[in-house]
Amino acid sequence: MLTTRIVLPGLVEPDGLRVEHTDLPAPATGQALVAVEATGVSYAEQQMRRGKYYDQPAFPFVPGYDLVGTVVEVGPGTPADLVGRRIAAMTKTGGWSTHALVDVGDLVPVPDGVEAAEASTFIVNGVTAWQMLHRGARVRAGQTVLVHGVNGGVGTVLAQLALRAGARVLGTASARHHDALRALGVEPVDYRGDVEARVRDLAPSGVDAVFDHVGGEVLAASHRLLRRGGTLVSYGTAATRDTTGNATLPILKLFVRLQWWNLRPGGHRATFFNVWAGRRNRARFQARFREDLTQVFALLARGELRAHVAATFPLERAADALRLAESRTVVGRVVLLP
Repeated sequence: MLTTRIVLPGLVEPDGLRVEHTDLPAPATGQALVAVEATGVSYAEQQMRRGKYYDQPAFPFVPGYDLVGTVVEVGPGTPADLVGRRIAAMTKTGGWSTHALVDVGDLVPVPDGVEAAEASTFIVNGVTAWQMLHRGARVRAGQTVLVHGVNGGVGTVLAQLALRAGARVLGTASARHHDALRALGVEPVDYRGDVEARVRDLAPSGVDAVFDHVGGEVLAASHRLLRRGGTLVSYGTAATRDTTGNATLPILKLFVRLQWWNLRPGGHRATFFNVWAGRRNRARFQARFREDLTQVFALLARGELRAHVAATFPLERAADALRLAESRTVVGRVVLLP
């Protein structure tokens, strides 16, 4: 199968991405060949371009954290009735291509009537938000949560799921996004101002949960804003995106900081969320992923969640798509349509 793919050759600007054409082998046992219909541009690719994503593969490689597509061929010993089905998968890499080989255990059915671009906004973002909210912080009705970067891919899903759970949602974002966030039901906070003071004005006794992908000094403020018994969920280090040096060091510092807070009195809980946690028990990991993404897709199909597609680009314009995603000027996710 001839495929077109985008290759990240090394530490390059978006214009350094390469468009390549190559042959894919036939699917092996337990694999499916998927014709890719949509694949997202996530924050992970922004970090990978800088060599800053923890555990990224060696250059060169094909980016693409997730994909939506149709199964066109299956390997030996794989149910033939998978052919023709629309599926979603979280791949970490390899999604930015017209065709991809995916382990059958990683496939999740996409409901009828859900467009590929919309579904793609809920794969890694939807599972990340669902698991942080329900499996991690266990947010309940009547609680107040703070979502940093609430206009982003994960943030918009987090806000919707939290509101649906009956929580009050405060969210940091640029002022230009505040009207759209209010329409969604979020109480916006300008991230350029004194976030801690503004959140204290809105929630004088603190918040029950904070979801923080920024790290650095923002993380310290997030911890201070927790009320007794509250949970801080850290899931990134955006503050160090453009810094040079060892890519692992910021994560290690983050882990030490979270553990230190957990050892101190105060009744708070600080955790780091990794969507790939538990991958060593592959069958259990896949089952949990399928369960959670299926629930998210069901909400999307019923119209209880809204997909925020910031823009779509053809695959060959991946550089333009990545530049737009990195500009931090959009609400939602940028999507490639191979």
